[in-house]
Amino acid sequence: MGIRSIERALEVLQELNRQPVSTIAMLHASTGLPKPTLVRILKTLEEKGYVDNDPRLGGYQVTAQVSSLSGGYHKEPMVVEAGRPWAVALTRKHQWPISIALYDNDAIAVRFSTIPDSAISPFHRTVNMRLPILTRGLGLAYFAFAPKEEQDFIVSILQKSNDPQAGLARNPKRLEKIVEEIKAQGFATRPADMEPRNSNTIAVPMFNGENRVIASLGLTYFRSAFAHTREATERYVPVLSRASNEITVDLVRLSKATQPGP
Repeated sequence: MGIRSIERALEVLQELNRQPVSTIAMLHASTGLPKPTLVRILKTLEEKGYVDNDPRLGGYQVTAQVSSLSGGYHKEPMVVEAGRPWAVALTRKHQWPISIALYDNDAIAVRFSTIPDSAISPFHRTVNMRLPILTRGLGLAYFAFAPKEEQDFIVSILQKSNDPQAGLARNPKRLEKIVEEIKAQGFATRPADMEPRNSNTIAVPMFNGENRVIASLGLTYFRSAFAHTREATERYVPVLSRASNEITVDLVRLSKATQPGP
C-alpha cells in the first residue's frame, strides 16, 4: 500500500507539469483533491523550490528545480538517442517542434520534444505526456503500422476503457478503414475534431532494422499557417519520412555498437 500523501503530491506535480500555469480550481478539477489539501501540497512544493506561485500569471507553475528529479535517471530508449539529433535539426530548419513518441500500454507517450528549441510551438511542454493512441497523429502513426496481434491487444485494452477517446476501439470497421488509409499514405494526422483545433500534428512511423515499428516521429504546427492540411502534409511528410529512415540507420549502428564482442 502506498503512502497517500506522497501519491497526492506526485499527482499534483504531474498535473502542474502539463500546463504552463495552473490555478487551484484547475487542479481541483483535474485531480479531484479537496482545495485545502491542494493548498497544503502546493505550499510544501513551493517551500522546497519545485513550484512558484506567480500572482502576475494568476497561478502556480513548476520551476527549473523539477528537472533535478530526473538527474539520476540514465536509461533512455535507444530510438530516442538515435532520433534526438535529427529532431533538433528538423526544428532548426523548419522551426516547428518535433516529437518522438513510444507506445505505452493504452497510450502513446512523448519521450522527446524540441519544444524548447522552437519559437513557434503551439504547446508549452509535452515530454512524458500520455496521449490517446487512436485520436492523435503520433498514436495513429504507431498503431497503423504495428503487427496485427499488437493492434488487437491494444484494442482489447481500449475496449474496456470509459475514455470517450477510446471509442474508436469499439468500431472495428471504421478503425480498419482509418488504418488502411494511414498505411497507404504513410503518415497520420490528428483528427480535425480533436482539441486543440488550432494546431495539428503530422506523424510517421519509426522502425528498427527489422522493419518493426518502435516509435513515431511527429511535427506539430498551427493550422492557420497553411491554407489546407494537404499543403502542410505535402511539405513535411517527405521531410519526416527521410528523417525516420535515417534514424533507423543510426539506430542499427548504435545497436551494433552496444552489442558485446565475441
